[in-house]
Amino acid sequence: MDIYLPIAEVSVNWPLLVLLGAVVGFVSGLFGIGGGFLMAPVLIFLGIPPAVSVASQASHVVASSTSGVISYTSQKAVDYKIGCLMAAGGVLGALLGVELFRYLRLLGQADLVVALSYLLLLGSVGSMMLYESLGQIMRRVRGEAVPHKERRRPLWLYGLPLKMRFPRSGLYISAIPPFALGGFVGVLSAIMGVGGGFILVPVMLYVLRMRAGVVVGTSLFQIIIVTAMTTILQAGRNQTVDIVLSTLLLLGGVVGAQYGAKLSGRFRAEELRLLLGLIVLGVGIYMGLELFVRPSDLFAFAPGVSQ
Repeated sequence: MDIYLPIAEVSVNWPLLVLLGAVVGFVSGLFGIGGGFLMAPVLIFLGIPPAVSVASQASHVVASSTSGVISYTSQKAVDYKIGCLMAAGGVLGALLGVELFRYLRLLGQADLVVALSYLLLLGSVGSMMLYESLGQIMRRVRGEAVPHKERRRPLWLYGLPLKMRFPRSGLYISAIPPFALGGFVGVLSAIMGVGGGFILVPVMLYVLRMRAGVVVGTSLFQIIIVTAMTTILQAGRNQTVDIVLSTLLLLGGVVGAQYGAKLSGRFRAEELRLLLGLIVLGVGIYMGLELFVRPSDLFAFAPGVSQ
């Protein structure tokens, strides 16, 4: 039951791709993230070139995020004003990231940069999530009270110009930090194929100090715009989006995201963070180990690069 992927130039089992889309969609719905950080490494493991994996699975992130935003919108849990501001920065970051990705592919270093990005970024984020969630779980098991930490916005946020009000998020801050945050996530989306939710959510909570009730929905809204733009740019500029691969992933992802969202309410917040931390750290370590494994084909041409 194999199907040929014209851009990736490989044959894969199509029911396996649909199942993969459903599993990653389930994870996306469960944790309120795009799921791109998990999809790309699995596709690479299946033999699909990293450049095609990163670019093609972005449409899966768009679909799963759209499903989540529809749900959060009905709950009035999306701040569209700050979300549009971050998305504007994200589009600019995606433009820069796609050009950087093209340059790295022409140099033959794109695969190395993708692997290093996953190792360093996911390894760091996963380790911090594990440390925090394990600490909370151990205190709960021992019956200790959770220490109250007063978190204030960094003072530099108040000194920046271009202040704007974001009533739904309860903010009156400069427009520069949300715009810059969106730009950084846009670059990550182009190079790693991720939505960036695992970075957006903590920064929006602990740095910008947005209201917790609108963080996830606003993050998913920004992810939709940035990953959609990244997919278009990758297809037009680098010719690395495989429409057959994207369609198969979408078929499973839309269904999986709904079941994940329904199940998320059955877990404690720290348990979800612990599970997500394990997944993030595991993916980062796996991509790092790929740096030390001898490739099966030492002289493979990158799709979309003229010979």
